[in-house]
Amino acid sequence: MIVGIVVMILRFRLNPAMSLVIGALALGLLTGLGAAETTKTAMTGFGDIMTKVGLLIAWGVLMGAILNEMGAISKLVDKLLRVFGPKGVPYALGLTIGTLLQSIFLDVLLVMSAPLARRIAPKLGKFGTAKMATAMAISLECGIVLMVPGVATVALAGLLQVPLGEMLIFGLLVIIPTIIVSIMIMNFFIHRGLWKTETDEEPVVEESPALEDSDGMVVHTHTHAHDHSGSPEHGKSTTAATPGAAPASGPTSSRVGLLPHDVRTPGTKTSREPGLLVMFGPMLLSLVLIASGAFLKMAGITNDIAGFLSTPVVALLIGLLGTSLVARLTIGTKRVEAAVANGFKESGQILILTGAGGSLAAMVATSGMGDILGKYFTASSVAPLLVVWVIAAVLHIAVGSVSISAITAAGLLAPIAPALGINPVLLALAAGAGSLFVVHVTSNTFWLLQSMLGQTTRGTLKSCTLGVSVASVIALGFTLVLSIFI
Repeated sequence: MIVGIVVMILRFRLNPAMSLVIGALALGLLTGLGAAETTKTAMTGFGDIMTKVGLLIAWGVLMGAILNEMGAISKLVDKLLRVFGPKGVPYALGLTIGTLLQSIFLDVLLVMSAPLARRIAPKLGKFGTAKMATAMAISLECGIVLMVPGVATVALAGLLQVPLGEMLIFGLLVIIPTIIVSIMIMNFFIHRGLWKTETDEEPVVEESPALEDSDGMVVHTHTHAHDHSGSPEHGKSTTAATPGAAPASGPTSSRVGLLPHDVRTPGTKTSREPGLLVMFGPMLLSLVLIASGAFLKMAGITNDIAGFLSTPVVALLIGLLGTSLVARLTIGTKRVEAAVANGFKESGQILILTGAGGSLAAMVATSGMGDILGKYFTASSVAPLLVVWVIAAVLHIAVGSVSISAITAAGLLAPIAPALGINPVLLALAAGAGSLFVVHVTSNTFWLLQSMLGQTTRGTLKSCTLGVSVASVIALGFTLVLSIFI
């Protein structure tokens, strides 16, 4: 069924959201769920994923749009480029996301960091999008299963009775070299023919702002498409002069369903330009609130006020309001309103794709495929780390959930872990590494990366599916090396 969905998208050029829903419905009917139960499961899956991440995506996209309008992301990009240089930026961003910015909610981190990656990509040359998309995919997925307080990492530690401090230390020892080596390997192949900009990236469609000529006339340019070399394609723009027309005040538009990479509303640059810390302060506050809630929960501390403020949807809303206030004082209310309107427009396709992915994931889970496959594997006294990695990998391919596959794989070995004489932290790391293998179309992260970073489905299969699979194997390798010493 997964192969069929990929064929519909790549071969028959069917919209990914439609392909996902068709695949989900077909799977339900073929597994004997019946018409009523199949449609109910598909709709429930869509609704469930929207309940979990719908507002998170909306708040994150709006925050990114406002930050972009302020020029905050551009300033941060310039800072990263000055400090690390073009070759070092993917590694710096990847390590930052995978470790320092890792939170329980992967989607929150993704929608916040995507605008930054989009701004960096054009400055890295022809393969900028490929490098940044790969770095983001690897760091986001590795962080959720290898780094405290990633939700799967915390669950693995609890299941295998690994102290969180120990999980944090050994997780760092694995995740840091995994991210660096995986990005290095992918960049090597990207430069040697793996990435094709013509088929792996979406064409840029921009609407140029009105430009005032020397005679005071406003020249309106219509929507035009660019290829990746910067020259217009066969839909070249046309211009028309309108005497006495007022300058355009609305925002320029970017690719449908994508975050803008330079779509600031035309206007006079204000001298009241705050520093990076002030611009990103509200967003960082959101992450601190979310992370603090996770640590309080792990510590067994309960407080109604802290629990409310650390809820992701509330924490992100606080960050959005704070970002909006800073922007209003910096660039004015009209430009903030224009950025918010553009953000709402951009979030539509992202939400639909994510919901469609939720429908397919729910159908796969309802079929019981994960339980059936799990029964075919048993623990072995020979290479148990390889066994748990394989179990997690196969479960992930079938079920599509990184967290569920990691926890299920570790659970199969947890009862006999003491008898194997292996430090349980190694089993946790092996299960986490295996769950990263072949992140594909059942993952809403796959579709978020596809939409928000300007990739085609074919390109996302390379940057996300292949890139994270490489990280999966590399993480297993470092876990095996670690097993020599502990």
